[in-house]
Amino acid sequence: MQGLRDLEARVPPSDAATEPAYAPSFRMTDRLKPDVAAGGGLIRDETGAARPHYWGHRERLRTRFLEGGHRSMPEYELLELLLFNAIPKIDVKPLAKRLLAAFGDLNGVIAASEHRILQVEGANRWVYLQLRLVDAFAQRMAQAKILKREVVGSWEALIAYCRTCMAHRETEQFRVLFLDSKNVVIADEALASGTVAHVPVYPREVAKRALELNASAVILIHNHPSGDPTPSTEDIEMTFQIAAA
Repeated sequence: MQGLRDLEARVPPSDAATEPAYAPSFRMTDRLKPDVAAGGGLIRDETGAARPHYWGHRERLRTRFLEGGHRSMPEYELLELLLFNAIPKIDVKPLAKRLLAAFGDLNGVIAASEHRILQVEGANRWVYLQLRLVDAFAQRMAQAKILKREVVGSWEALIAYCRTCMAHRETEQFRVLFLDSKNVVIADEALASGTVAHVPVYPREVAKRALELNASAVILIHNHPSGDPTPSTEDIEMTFQIAAA
């Protein structure tokens, strides 16, 4: 009977306004609204407790990647995995999808400038840092396949490397591969960067650097951000000038 009396003493009157004794461990923000959050706000577990829908999502996504690899995963999920390192705890799926919508695909996201990345809602410098790290790894891995190797025998790897480094840049860049007498790549250097439609090239500097490296031949490369690789008249003339030098 004493226990019943104690219980009755703890039960609030039926007309009393109550609130939880402990605040939930999540904050009610716009990210939890069903029309904003990817997947829909709050969900309730078997005990009836409410929690943000993305709790446990990161671990599930990591497990899928480790067990099944990346081939079956859409691009936004791969980008999510990367964003986990930049933004703790919150749902990053909407940000991943906004980045892909802004830049078209993963290649475009990875190659985007800091200014353009920061224009996307939710992105910050930590996001940009992770993207630059991925870009650096991709370039180093592609470069390792051509440096100190004979060019003719690794031509496909060379083209793949050029695409990795330059195909998705927003401005023109001029690179030179320096070769020895056996057509082995001894150096790869970006000698100039320009605007969306022009890059300054100085034949004197190319010849000077080739002599410094004791190179016997060079391969000249530059990109067209417009997507049209057709060489302009200026491109052709500059190539002849460098060959003459």
